[in-house]
Order: sequence, then C-alpha cells, then structure tokens
Amino acid sequence: MESFLFQASIYLAASVVAVPIAKQLGLGSVLGYLIAGIVIGPLTGLVGSETQSLQHFAEFGVVMMLFLVGLELEPAALWGMRHRLIGLGGLQIGLTTAAIMGGAMLLGLPLSIALAVGLTFSLSSTAIVLQTLNEKGLMGSNGGRSAFSVLLSQDIGVIPMLALVPLLAIHGLNSGHGDADHGAEATMSLVEGLPGWGVTLVTIAAVGAVILGGIYLTRPLFKYIHSANLRELYTAVALLIVVGIASLMILVGLSPALGTFLAGVVLANSEFRHELEADIEPFKGLLLGLFFITVGAGINFTLLFGDFAYIIGLTVAVMSIKAFVLLCLAQVFKIRGRDRWLFTLSLAQAGEFGFVMLSFTVQQDVIPRELSETLLLVVALSMLLTPLLFIAYDQISKRFNDAGTTQDPDDIESQGKVIIAGVGRFGQVVARMLQGSGFSSTVLDHDLEIINILRTFGFTVFFGDPTRPELLHSAGIMEADILVVTLDEPDAAVALVKLARRERPDIHIVARAKDRDEVYKLYRAGANDIVREMFDSSLRAGRYTLEALGLTDYEAHTQERAYYNLDRKLLREMADVWDPDIPNHKNAPLVEKAKALSDEFMIEMSTILEERRNKGEKQKKS
Repeated sequence: MESFLFQASIYLAASVVAVPIAKQLGLGSVLGYLIAGIVIGPLTGLVGSETQSLQHFAEFGVVMMLFLVGLELEPAALWGMRHRLIGLGGLQIGLTTAAIMGGAMLLGLPLSIALAVGLTFSLSSTAIVLQTLNEKGLMGSNGGRSAFSVLLSQDIGVIPMLALVPLLAIHGLNSGHGDADHGAEATMSLVEGLPGWGVTLVTIAAVGAVILGGIYLTRPLFKYIHSANLRELYTAVALLIVVGIASLMILVGLSPALGTFLAGVVLANSEFRHELEADIEPFKGLLLGLFFITVGAGINFTLLFGDFAYIIGLTVAVMSIKAFVLLCLAQVFKIRGRDRWLFTLSLAQAGEFGFVMLSFTVQQDVIPRELSETLLLVVALSMLLTPLLFIAYDQISKRFNDAGTTQDPDDIESQGKVIIAGVGRFGQVVARMLQGSGFSSTVLDHDLEIINILRTFGFTVFFGDPTRPELLHSAGIMEADILVVTLDEPDAAVALVKLARRERPDIHIVARAKDRDEVYKLYRAGANDIVREMFDSSLRAGRYTLEALGLTDYEAHTQERAYYNLDRKLLREMADVWDPDIPNHKNAPLVEKAKALSDEFMIEMSTILEERRNKGEKQKKS
C-alpha cells in the first residue's frame, strides 16, 4: 500500500510540475506529460517496471475520450462522414501499409513481417491528436474533421488487423520467450472456440446490445439513480456505462474504444448527454495524462543510444512516409491551405494501438521480440515528436495569415434543422439558446479569426461565405426548416435572404436588422421575422423605467408588449410606401404615413394602459 501511494505521488507530482511549464512555453499539455514521464522514468529511475502494466490501465483514457467524442456526434452526422471514413480513412490505411511494407522489405524483412510492420505503423495516435486538436480549437476545422475521420477509420480497422495477424505467424519464431507471458495474460472470451459464424453472431449481438441498451435502458437507469438523490451515483453509473461497454467489447474481441464511441453516438441525442459528459470528463483527462506519462517513462534510452542513428532514422523515415501519403490524400480530397498541413502533420506519427499490435504480433510469433523492442521505441519517439509537429503547424498557419492567403470554405458534413449565417455576438446567443434547448444547427461565418476563437471554446462553426449558393446548399438549405441571418453587412444579409427565398420559398427566415431602413429591405427580400439589433434591449430599458416611475410589473410588461406589437404593425404599413431611392425625410408619403401612425400609436398605447388600470381596479373591488 505504501509503495502504491509513493508511486502515485510521483506520477501526480510530475504532471503538476511539468504540464503548466509546458503550457506556458506554448508546447501543449501532451508534450508536458511526455517530458514528465521521461524525467521520472529513464532519467531519474523514480518509476520502473510497473509502467507497462499502468499503461494498460491508463489506456482507458483513450476509451473515455472516444465515448465523449461520440456524444458530440449525432448518428446523422456520423452517416454524413461515411465517404471520408471509407474513402479517406481506408486509403490512408491501405497506402501507408503498402508504402511502409515496401520499405521494410527493402531493409531485408520477409513479406509476413513487413506486412505486420506496415499495419502497425499505419495507425496514428488518437489520444495525442484529439487531445491537441481540442486544446487548440482545431477540431471544427476542415483539417481537424478530416483527421478525426481517419482516426476513426483506424480504430475500426484495428478489428480486421487483429484478425489477420495470426495468419502471418511463423512457427517457433519466439519460442521460449512469449508463451508464458501469453498464457499469463489470457483473458475471458465469449468467442473463443466458436466457429466463424458463431463469432459473427456473438459480435453482432454485442454491438446490438450496446445500441439497444443506449436507446431503451438509459432513461430508466438514470430515473432509478435519480430516486436516490446522491450526486456520486451519477458518476458511478457514467463509469459503469463506459467500463461495462469496454469490457463487453474486449470479451467479443472488438476494440473497446470503438465500442464506447458507438455508445456515445447512440446517446448523442439523449437528455442525459450533458450529465454523462460532466461526469466522465475529469476521469478522461486524468487517465489520458497518465497514459502520456507512461509513454514517456517507457522509452528505452539504453537501446536508443546503443544505435541512435539507426533508430532516429527509422522514426524519421516512418513519419516521412506517412506524411507523404497524407499529403497526397489531402490533394486528392481537396483539403487545401492550412487545413492540408494540419491534416498531414497531425497524423504523421504512430499511435498507442501500435503498442497493442506489436505485443500481439510477438505473442502470435509474427514479429521477432528483438525487432519489436526497436519498433516500440520508434512508436514512442514518433508520439514524442508529434507536439513539435503541431508547433510547426502553428508557424505555417501564421505564414498563411501574414501572406493574406485566402481560406477555402469548409466541407459541411452534417446539417441541422436550423442554419445560422453569421456568428458574431448576436448569432452566438441564438446558437447557444438552440443548443441548450436540444436543437442542432449549422453555423456559418466568413470571419476566420472569430471562427478560430469560437472553436477554442468548443463551438462547431464552418468557414465560408453564406451568400454563395454552393455553400448554402452544402449547409442543407433544401432540407432545413429555418434560416437565421445575423450577418454584419446589411447588403450581404439582404442578398442572402433573397437567395434563400428564391431557393426555398417555404423556408422560415429570421433576420437581424440594424435600423428601420434595413428592416424595410429585409421585409421586401422575404424575411418572415425581423429583429432590430437594439430594439428588444431598448424595450427592456423602457419597461424598467416605467416600473421605476410607479407602474406595476404587470402594467409595465403590458406596455412593453403593446409597444412591440404596435411597432411591428407600423413598420409593415410604412414598408409599403418606403422607397430606397428617396431619403426618408424627403419621401412625402412616408412622412405623412409616419405622422398618422404615430398619433394612432400614442392613443392606442394610452388606451391600453387605461383599460388595464380600470380592469385592475374592478378586480380589487370585487
């Protein structure tokens, strides 16, 4: 017990010291954790043999992270990604495997070993990439979403890879080394000894149980927990869902990360989604940090310095091959500008599943144990270099800004019932209110600086000019129910309303206006509801003033609503005589209409207040 507490103190102290320093230096938290692991492991020897077993535990951080990612993706959004998952992700795995396999064969490795090496290095680090993309607010960018699609394809691809590896076995390759270990690590299995059709049925049943359980059992479970009125039970049930699903996936031979991702997608529309996120997030962050520390602590510096040039050369070669393949795919799939470099540099490393693959290939007599130790070092070093690649991307991105390079619009892979064009202060309030009420929306803007800031805070915003017909169609204008126009430029807002009304005569358009003239223009362009920028806040100020003058809350509220309704009526009638080519004060019909309506306006306001007071007096007497 004392030894466990001492080791835990070392890991926690290392992260507390190293990560804030790394963040202040602009290196990111991932590199901070990796450096902390190197310091307490190879450099000082404060931790040792327990690192590998601890790493298996810490891998649950990756599982939890993919569960949280799944919660952010509705099934419709995942279906919208199918082309990238199959095309972009599938090609990345296939081409990278072929290229690295060819390089391994040139170094003298047999075909079966070279193929296993290629499969291992075709995988990238889900943990590092997603963590860093989220930290830097890049997940919503085209490059970030493309990287996520490839990572998800890789997680799915691990399943057939693990099925293929035993077919590459070389009998007696690691005899006398790995059999005992393999037996010691044997785990329960629901599919062991079953024929192929039996394995398929059990696997489908497990996936079906996860989907149906997420749909039908979550609500009764949370209602039951709610009856106890204990906050910690919500955390317990959130952990139970993640750990239980991960365990089930392991029992049927599937990736636990893939299983929990699927569960997250199923629960994305659940009313308990935000509760689950809040309960899982702290555990995810802590376990991911622990995982990165174990990667750093597990680097074998003795082996590294024993053949330094060769191992560094292998690491650079693997990352270069992956980067070249990714760069070619970015060109084919039209990922341009800084997004191309984000996509390429973020996925150029090997990943944590590489540790799993190498361990499995040794157990199955596919890769010699001595070679696996070198390859494990290459995997760890490539992960260690990844934060530096993100720093390189930051510098490249700055050059794009300095050069004034135009950014291509994002590919919009998911559409909501509402399209919000413009995400300044006005549009942000609308988007947040919709999100908090459980409605999805597709948010567009053409100010890249604002988009990057909002992405830092976790908002999904797509870059592009909403007034362009092709982007509006990509955002789902033909399927959406409502278009909310909150653009800053009046002419652009009017043009967008006209375009949307022409493309979709039946769509409901809510538009923001800065003044009365813009109201008239938007009204004629076809907007259904028009909100003047300062109108509602001015109404509230007027109501507060009336209350301070002695009106009751109810009377002041009645006057506020009366003013609102009468003003809307006045604007509609004046819009009929408004002429954009004549200044308002020189437009005689408009001036006469305004005077007449203004007199009616004041009389009706006074009448409404008097009627309200008389009604109140009668109620008091009765």
